[in-house]
Amino acid sequence: MSGPQGDTVSGPLAGIRVLEVAMYGFVPSAGAVLADWGADVIKVEHAVTGDPQRGLRRVGPFTVEGDPNPNVEHANRGKRSIGVDMSVPEGRAVVHELARTADVFLTSFLPGARAKFGIDLDDIRAVNPAIVYARGSALGPRGAESDRGGYDMTAFWCRGGIAATITPPGTPGMIQPPGPAFGDTISGTNLAGGIAAALLKRERTGETSVVDVSLLGSGLWSMGHTVALSAQQKQPMVAPKPGAHGAPTNPLSGLYETADGRYLSLVMLQPGKFWADVVRHLDRPELAEDPRFADAAAIAEHTAEAVAILREAIGARTLAEWSERFTGLAGPWAPVQDSQQVLADSQIRANEYVLPAGELELVSSPVQFDVTAPRLRPGPEFAAQTEEILLELGLDWDRVIELKTAGAVS
Repeated sequence: MSGPQGDTVSGPLAGIRVLEVAMYGFVPSAGAVLADWGADVIKVEHAVTGDPQRGLRRVGPFTVEGDPNPNVEHANRGKRSIGVDMSVPEGRAVVHELARTADVFLTSFLPGARAKFGIDLDDIRAVNPAIVYARGSALGPRGAESDRGGYDMTAFWCRGGIAATITPPGTPGMIQPPGPAFGDTISGTNLAGGIAAALLKRERTGETSVVDVSLLGSGLWSMGHTVALSAQQKQPMVAPKPGAHGAPTNPLSGLYETADGRYLSLVMLQPGKFWADVVRHLDRPELAEDPRFADAAAIAEHTAEAVAILREAIGARTLAEWSERFTGLAGPWAPVQDSQQVLADSQIRANEYVLPAGELELVSSPVQFDVTAPRLRPGPEFAAQTEEILLELGLDWDRVIELKTAGAVS
């Protein structure tokens, strides 16, 4: 299918066209991943109001003034935008014409809205039998609640079991998600992967697919190990109290505070293997020969003493000092970083996990091909490519003006 004119885009999905009729964070983030992979993603927005996500300016402690708006750009980079009013026949006809040219139809609309606007599976397949039809939902395509909407907070975070599992006993309410669109972005990546698999199936067999991903299903998948354990053990996983050491029989798996109030996370699941190396890096080599820590069994028996020793030693230096000293440490460890501190992480920068996209820096989607990061392009202004896209369809200027006059397009 044809891509955007005058814009050479590379990637494994170059030449694939995606027609996205979706709002907010979840399904548009799938479109963003597909755009990162090279697809030409055409975003259909309401002809007057656009995607409601464009109006999201207040998130937690942050207020966004002006444009570009990170709340929009993260899930919409690299796309083209067309403003269409699907409530009028002329607008629906435009969407159907676009669907004829597309490889993928991607939507977040609920079943009733899909039927109302003529974009349900049968409607789209009638104009393009070969199209991959992809739906993102809150609660899945089957069951009594399949027509209910939802957000990542409700379906992914709360109903999917995450909130209750990470909230320590005695905590009023629940631990909140770490930021906006947390479950949306994870679920969107799942949906993009499913679409890619459906495109491969179509290429190999000629058969097309309906792809479904829900926030609820993605939340459960992220909790897969925990849910499996709970099913076997017949009890829920319970979060540890804040400040407790991570593992009752392993001093090398837990959090340790540094002199400047930062934290190190050690996750060395074989303490007998790593103990000597750790204490040498702590300038306490004599502890390598201490009989209390001679092997894994002894370490487990004397975990409380080992934790006290490590807390005192690690608390004597700053995180920056430990980061330098631990460069050669054999076991896995990491600094505990917030959403701003990650921007200065040399390993993140070396792998181009954060990249410029116009005036902003955005996190690149996590899959890289041929050891190369995707080229991030800014998100579109509302309806900015309406005329360009209509002309690509073969409409002349008179017809474009007629559609504008009828209110069918922006």
